[in-house]
Amino acid sequence: MSIENEVAEMIIEVLNLEDIKADEIGVDEPLFGEGLGLDSIDALELSLAIGQRYGLQIMANDADNQQIFATLRSLSEYIDTNRSPA
Repeated sequence: MSIENEVAEMIIEVLNLEDIKADEIGVDEPLFGEGLGLDSIDALELSLAIGQRYGLQIMANDADNQQIFATLRSLSEYIDTNRSPA
C-alpha cells in the first residue's frame, strides 16, 4: 500500500468521511477549503491521529502546517520523511 493510500484511509477513518473512498482523494487536491473541505478542527484531529500512528508531533503553531496539510501528497511526504521507524 502506498503512503498516500495509507494516509487517505487514515483521514477517512479519523474524520468519519464514510461517503468517500481513499482512491477518490486526489493526491494534489487541497485538503482544506474548496478541495476536501476540511477545517481547523479536522486538522487537530488529524494531528492527534498522526501522533498516535506515526510518532510525529505536529504543533498547532508550527509555521509549516499550511504547507504540511496542503494536499494528500504533502501530508504523506511529511509523514513518510519524519515518522518514527517501525
